Amino acid sequence: MKKITERFFKYIKIDTKSDESRLTCPSTESQMGFAKLMVEELKEIGMEKVTLDENGYVTATLPSNTEKEIPVIGFIAHMDTAPSFSGKDIKPRIVEKYNGEEIILNSRENIIMSPDDFPELKNYLGQEIIVTDGTTLLGADDKAGITEIITAMEYLINNPSIKHGEIKVGFTPDEEIGKGADLFDVEKFGADYAYTIDGGEIGELEYENFNAASARLKINGRNIHPGTSKNKMINSMLLGMELNSMLPVSERPEYTENYEGFFLLCDMKGDVETTSMNYIIRDHQMGKFIQKKNLMKNAVDFLKKKYDSGIFELEIKDNYFNMREKVLPVIEIVDIVKKSMEDIGVKPIVKPIRGGTDGARLSYMGLPCPNIFTGGHNFHGKFEYIPVQSMEKSVELIVKICQNYAESEEIINKKNNI
Repeated sequence: MKKITERFFKYIKIDTKSDESRLTCPSTESQMGFAKLMVEELKEIGMEKVTLDENGYVTATLPSNTEKEIPVIGFIAHMDTAPSFSGKDIKPRIVEKYNGEEIILNSRENIIMSPDDFPELKNYLGQEIIVTDGTTLLGADDKAGITEIITAMEYLINNPSIKHGEIKVGFTPDEEIGKGADLFDVEKFGADYAYTIDGGEIGELEYENFNAASARLKINGRNIHPGTSKNKMINSMLLGMELNSMLPVSERPEYTENYEGFFLLCDMKGDVETTSMNYIIRDHQMGKFIQKKNLMKNAVDFLKKKYDSGIFELEIKDNYFNMREKVLPVIEIVDIVKKSMEDIGVKPIVKPIRGGTDGARLSYMGLPCPNIFTGGHNFHGKFEYIPVQSMEKSVELIVKICQNYAESEEIINKKNNI
């Protein structure tokens, strides 16, 4: 526990917030600085072929210690933290033997984390929980994943009696702004399969995610002095409100769960003359995803006919797709994680991601890549926390996955076309 917490605290003290307004990769200099630290950490524990490219991607290899022909597997985590909340000067502390009551994060600001608001806390009675001081996020998303991967690799290196195939490690920049897989070199990485260690509560195993698109709408109105505007003024904001009212209320994020998709109006800026509206469109099922995009397009087409075609400018862009299609043909890579969880006494919680991961993009780039828990909760905000025991189980799971790949006749036979 001491080694995990020390390593985790060391990593989260470095502010690696990404910045979607910048076009560089990585988007912030601090991520490159952190990447250089990761290179030194990986070399220090004994990893081989440790590399850092000009875009901030870190990779390393743990050679096989068995003569069996085992698929090469990878473990991937991202180095950046969410730009939506401060990750500077993080001051973590450990709540010892959590007693099930409210946790005072910051007495001066009266910031309290209550099990009434976060009932999952009750799952960790008697455990050590790492929390924030209420002024920053914690950074478990995804420095917990990095901590767990490095700790697991160090354990395998120090315990050569545990047989495993070749293992690849990858740390990516800018995942939080949707660019983590943009410049990832799948061929150079050299893994047959991989796992992102970027999930939430202990037991999470995910190989389904949203199909995702963005919709950008510009509305060109006409501003006329209100005293003489009859039959002349076109209020772009009101037209935007009309468009939004044509989308189903029941398909907003606040009314959906599990496999239910949604439209989200992310921002709306404008005046009488010009209004811009940005939406995201999400659904797990491709058919429903296409229907949602068509509904948006048809609503705009209707308004073009009702008013004037030049008033509305719509651009819909696909962002990523459901990795399920790419994982199902190799579903054994999910099954082996389930077995590994059961082997270490963790109940698998298989559920769809109501979002996306680097793994979704990588799966469509030729690297099937399910997502596995880090143990964290309430990512991207001041109530973020992670139980130390969940981090320990993540390390144990990574080690067990590597071991089970070396012992799985099904996977070895498939690798060798037997």
